[in-house]
Amino acid sequence: MATAKTVRLRTRQPSRWLRNLLLLVLVIAVAAAAFFWARMQAAAIARTAQAAQTGCICRFVSGRTMDACKADPGVAQKWVRVTGDDASRSVTGSVWALASQTSRWTPESGCMLDAWPQ
Repeated sequence: MATAKTVRLRTRQPSRWLRNLLLLVLVIAVAAAAFFWARMQAAAIARTAQAAQTGCICRFVSGRTMDACKADPGVAQKWVRVTGDDASRSVTGSVWALASQTSRWTPESGCMLDAWPQ
């Protein structure tokens, strides 16, 4: 008597090691960003303040163009974007999602940073 052998096709479950590895890397990256957030924000505030103050002095005291001022070492910093506003006589340095500082020029006091939030 011949018995019919049923062939069981073994379906292989997809490998989950790559997904789990990516999730682990994502969790580590989020934890590192949360751990270093205060340090990154403090550095961003200091850099944007320096860029705004130096840019204001370069632009409104020295009378140079904003493009020429952006090439100066005190203004051209990594991650800091510097913009000038001739109408309000101000220069703003900003780092996306971390900090923004503005320095305004007045004839009475020169270039002064705006008050920092408490």
